[in-house]
Amino acid sequence: MKTKLVIFGITGDLSTRKLLPALAQIISTGDFDDLSVVGVSRQDINVNELLSAKLGDTSLESRITGFGMDTTNLEDYRRLKEFINLGDEEQLLLYLSVPPGASSGIVELLGQAGLNMPEAKLLLEKPFGIDVESAKQMINHVGTYYDETQVYRIDHYLAKEMTQNIIAFRGGNALFDHIWNSGAIEKIEVVAQEEIGIEGRTQFYEQTGALRDVLQGHLMQLLALVLMDVPRGMDWDDATKMRLEALNAVALADPSQAVRGQYAGYRDEVGNTSSQTETFAAVHLTSNASQWQGVPILLATGKAMDKKTTEVRVHFRKSHESQTNCLIFNIQPHEGIEIELHTKRPGYDHELESQTLSFMYPAEKKLPDAYEQVIVDAIRSRKSLFASSEEVLRAWEILTPVQESWSSRTDDLKLYEKGSSLDAIIA
Repeated sequence: MKTKLVIFGITGDLSTRKLLPALAQIISTGDFDDLSVVGVSRQDINVNELLSAKLGDTSLESRITGFGMDTTNLEDYRRLKEFINLGDEEQLLLYLSVPPGASSGIVELLGQAGLNMPEAKLLLEKPFGIDVESAKQMINHVGTYYDETQVYRIDHYLAKEMTQNIIAFRGGNALFDHIWNSGAIEKIEVVAQEEIGIEGRTQFYEQTGALRDVLQGHLMQLLALVLMDVPRGMDWDDATKMRLEALNAVALADPSQAVRGQYAGYRDEVGNTSSQTETFAAVHLTSNASQWQGVPILLATGKAMDKKTTEVRVHFRKSHESQTNCLIFNIQPHEGIEIELHTKRPGYDHELESQTLSFMYPAEKKLPDAYEQVIVDAIRSRKSLFASSEEVLRAWEILTPVQESWSSRTDDLKLYEKGSSLDAIIA
């Protein structure tokens, strides 16, 4: 089927840094000869100059056309519809690569202009609200113009190669099938840390914070992949439903155990000496699912930490005199899987030492970027790597008690030095 992809915000950071390179790679495969792109901006742009400046070449030149318009003017959307001129046996992808505050108005005008025909798909970037009520309002607003089947909510973490490997690893290795439960697993940790601070994103971060930016979306989705049942026959079409079932069983262990912190110097960066915005957030969770009862779960994320890593750590219980083992899914910066084992130390004494059995993708092997997967799956109508409205709402519901607690007090914000460790902050 021929596909016309319209990108709103074609000159923006996400588009030039991620979407255009992803499109160049997708087209280079030769599998998407029927894909054409319309780049929307507030002014008419020279596509060749944009591609040359951002990509260093114009390999997309024959596939992409610029379109200048006022995104607050309904008549311009009607003009866009005529320009697209969607034909029979063609589908339309509408990718909103725009600031969060602009999405609502664009969705409304797209619908009013008739760009919500059955052949249209709407691709939305997070954030999906700032709490459960705003998320409901956003979902209802989008639902006024687009059916849920047409909406593709992007969480690019779900599209990362190693994230997909969590399910593939579990489903493809019988070794772990019978021990993926509370009988064998002691605790689960899902952690995303960065060494950098907010890097100039002052306005965005001051309005968002670590819980909304990373924990509510990315980390909740990673946790769901660990807790969910593996789809029968590895049928990825069931993944969305099973992630939701896993999240429905998750609850806060104790809202008072949630930890928020802020790195030293943040208030100077944002120009707000009384800022309560957290640059670190950690919550303790449990699952009411029978196979996970009693297993403590930690979700944590922070900026200006001692290392950069996003990983899922599954800790296995000790047995008799044996040591604990740990299975680690490294999401970034280096994608791979590690298993911490214990073997006999060479020598005359019967002593154990820790060894790591690891699988890492070779450095020379180029993995598909997450945004390549996002675009390809949207073209092919595969929704398993996109967040459903129910998943979004459930994640917010789980965290509501924490948000309410943090909004009502100011004495629980921990100040930490740049380069601090996770353990030091939550201690």
